[in-house]
Amino acid sequence: AVVSTQSTGTLKAPSKVILLKNMVGPGEVDDDLEAETREECSKYGEVVQVVIYEIPSGVAVEEAVRIFVHFKRIESAIKAVVDLHNRFFGGRTVRCMFYPVEKFEALELNPQAEEL
Repeated sequence: AVVSTQSTGTLKAPSKVILLKNMVGPGEVDDDLEAETREECSKYGEVVQVVIYEIPSGVAVEEAVRIFVHFKRIESAIKAVVDLHNRFFGGRTVRCMFYPVEKFEALELNPQAEEL
């Protein structure tokens, strides 16, 4: 099946790890966010790990909280990106993209040049 999205970069370089941006703003991360994200993403397939990374300062509000979801299968990650990108959540438009597994596993979680 061919999948088309509004922004051409969204489905580039598929990976088992996805990055969700703009789900919550700075200072809005709470104890439930990880569990809620895991539960929501589990409908696409088995979730291996959820990592929430908040950048302390120096970035735009929508870039400040980065939520990484590592799926067991790449097909699950593709479904999640297709469904979650540009979804409206809590008054915000979520940005969703693939993230390189190597960088995730090395805990390189800051914005990458290709995102900006």
